[in-house]
Amino acid sequence: MATKKVTVTIPEDLLDEIRAEAAERGLSAYVTEALRFKRDRDRLRELSDWLQEEHGSLTEEERTAAFEELEELDAEHERRRAAGTHGAGEAA
Repeated sequence: MATKKVTVTIPEDLLDEIRAEAAERGLSAYVTEALRFKRDRDRLRELSDWLQEEHGSLTEEERTAAFEELEELDAEHERRRAAGTHGAGEAA
């Protein structure tokens, strides 16, 4: 994958925190991951907005069911992370 060097301005205190957290994988990898995460969330927000325009807002029952399913997925993810096991195609 091609890369390009850019210059960004980041508050010093935030940069210090990020460097401490990103020590092993490096600052560039940390920032790349953060930017991808932000881009994906922006795209998800666009999809959500479009779906609401097309189909209306979720009912309270639909919202509750969705949050319950997310909690189950989070719990499963935590179980797998604690056990150190990941199936094929799963992110660590």
